[in-house]
Amino acid sequence: MRTELCERFGIEHPIFGFTPSEHVAAAISRVGGLGVLGCVRFNEAAELDEVLHWMDANTGGRPYGVDIVMPASVPTEGAAVDLDALIPAGHREFVDRTLERLGVPPLPEDDRRDGVLGWLHSVARSHVDVALAHPVRLIANALGSPPRDVTERAHERGVPVAALAGTAEHARRHVANGVDLVVAQGYEAGGHTGEVASMVLVPEVVDAVGGQVPVLAAGGIGSGRQIAAALALGADAVWMGSCWLTTAEYSLSTSDSATQRALLAAGSGDTVRSRVYTGKPARLLRTRWTEAWNEPGAPEPLPMPLQNLLVARAHQRIALAGDPGVVSMPVGQVVGRMNEVLPVAEVVHRLLTELAETLGRLGDLR
Repeated sequence: MRTELCERFGIEHPIFGFTPSEHVAAAISRVGGLGVLGCVRFNEAAELDEVLHWMDANTGGRPYGVDIVMPASVPTEGAAVDLDALIPAGHREFVDRTLERLGVPPLPEDDRRDGVLGWLHSVARSHVDVALAHPVRLIANALGSPPRDVTERAHERGVPVAALAGTAEHARRHVANGVDLVVAQGYEAGGHTGEVASMVLVPEVVDAVGGQVPVLAAGGIGSGRQIAAALALGADAVWMGSCWLTTAEYSLSTSDSATQRALLAAGSGDTVRSRVYTGKPARLLRTRWTEAWNEPGAPEPLPMPLQNLLVARAHQRIALAGDPGVVSMPVGQVVGRMNEVLPVAEVVHRLLTELAETLGRLGDLR
């Protein structure tokens, strides 16, 4: 199944796979999709540069992209120590009290890791600098249109820019700002989402901007039937993220096996859309940790990036605790289909097999 977008990017299948794991991203590219590496976890440009060198060496010459996080409105900036001073003491006390109640042990005394600073514009710009020094084929922005100068720099290097949209109006603004591809991400998706479900959103975005730029469908896609539906709605390709979290390659990127166990056991109703992860609405796995923020007396989440800095060490403690009941992980409602650990190549094979079967069945109906 090849679309015009496949020809444009030199890929075999209309599948763009977003993931925070370089092992998963490289595997997606090697099997004919476009692996897109999420960069928000890199606090230092040198760390991202090292990983992109690894991508260069492990994608077999196949194209790959990167995903940065640059909110349309610039959030509070500063070094970690300066931003920490802006976090209210009451919020810190709530986090510590909640972790103790949930049985999450403290970090070792010598663990002094910072929270994730990739939500800052300054850090995201360093990600762009590093990415453009590598043969990336796409720069995507998870929170809308990147600043115009970032788009212009990418275009100077011949690199197209994608932006995620939760409404048709968002998509129009992205195109007006020079974006080359729009990812229509529905309410079902993991991570930052809007209020409109994919079945409604995708054709609205296609009608709004489909004649100007390609549209990718995202949110709730985890099978070949759903890829066929996205194409039928007018999308040129699909953007998939959640389904890679239970791949064998993702296990290579983390020692947190509790998260995969929690995802494998979850159903489609076991997610919640909340601001507790970053300060902006994001769909997460529903656990005792997310539920604690809804209890009487829980504070309101802080704005980005302060909320992520507040909970960053909590997430580190949760990961080390190894308890599936308290994990903190963005994931979409498609988690109900993620029931076994498979290699990326097998996931893609199953997607394409079911896609072909679905298109054949629809052809028979004619």
